Amino acid sequence: MQDIGNLALILVTTLILAHISRLLKMPAVIGELLAGILIGPALLGWLTPSHTVSLFAEIGVIILMFLAGLESDLDLLKKYFKPGMLVAVIGVIVPVVVVFGFAHVWGFNLTSSLFLGITFAATSVSISVEVLKELHALDGRNGATILGAAVVDDILTVLILSFTVAVLGEQKTASVPFWLQIVEQLLYFVGIYLVVRWAAPYLMGLAEKLFPASAVTIMSLLICLGMAYVADLVGMSAVIGAFFAGVAVGQTHYRQEVDGSLSAIGYAVFIPVFFVSVGLNMRFDTFGRDIGFIAILTLLALVTKWVGCGLGDRLAGATWLQSNVVGAGMVSRGEMALIVAQIGFEAKLMDAEYYSAVIVVIVLTTLIAPVILKDALHREQELV
Repeated sequence: MQDIGNLALILVTTLILAHISRLLKMPAVIGELLAGILIGPALLGWLTPSHTVSLFAEIGVIILMFLAGLESDLDLLKKYFKPGMLVAVIGVIVPVVVVFGFAHVWGFNLTSSLFLGITFAATSVSISVEVLKELHALDGRNGATILGAAVVDDILTVLILSFTVAVLGEQKTASVPFWLQIVEQLLYFVGIYLVVRWAAPYLMGLAEKLFPASAVTIMSLLICLGMAYVADLVGMSAVIGAFFAGVAVGQTHYRQEVDGSLSAIGYAVFIPVFFVSVGLNMRFDTFGRDIGFIAILTLLALVTKWVGCGLGDRLAGATWLQSNVVGAGMVSRGEMALIVAQIGFEAKLMDAEYYSAVIVVIVLTTLIAPVILKDALHREQELV
């Protein structure tokens, strides 16, 4: 019953703080993260990381990545392939290289430096989408480019994350030769294509014929958990399996039904626990020492994504004003960076001494990003 009590504490705290976050026009995820900091060892100490919290958090991140894959619009990606690809690729390379160099100069080892760069290569455009909607810019060229680039950015980040965890993380399978592990992973990607092309449509169609009312939702969850399990089995991160399971189901006409059902399950229980678990691992006893690190890394996180993605859009033929909007729209790190940071922390790839500081930087970039985007949009609208 202690675990039941802890779960109730997590849910009531996240509900209240997420509500306050939305009242202040901030993402709900900020409130959920602050809930973990508030009730965790950093402040009140009411809750500490436990097996049950870790299990719920693992399920939460798998469902979250499945929903991210489900919402990836491949038709949009095809339509804006060139600008989206350039924006995403350059917008991933620039932060990885610059943040890697900064971290290494700061004293991080090569592995931690590389992983810190990967953490800030991630983009979450959910907040940017809200700003674009508010200013009626989502359906235009800039909005479509940002969404198309976000699809490529998600895929690149998940692939790089999975490969890094497989090669450098402590969770890699030592009993399997490295070359065999690479072969297994390549075969896994072949399997992903088969699932997207044939297996998922067939299984979802089969589920529709079954009598249980939730058969379609159950089947989608089976595909999600199955692909996540096999990804972990071949030495990759489970999130890559969940993400591509979402992509596979998203190509069927059951997309809306599954999105509604699993969003209700995920966002009601498991996803809030994941974000709380991130907050539970934070400490503030070294905050004074880390203030310089936080300030520099926040500046680099903002500038590298803004400039990198903007440059990619400019190379694709956009005007300076358009590329400024697209670069600003890709700045927010949000839940994607939190996922990457947490996975790196668990795989011993992120320097635990600086984990809390990195989370603070992710939160700051998420809060600053909408301000930058609104300013960029107003500048473009004033001069059009």
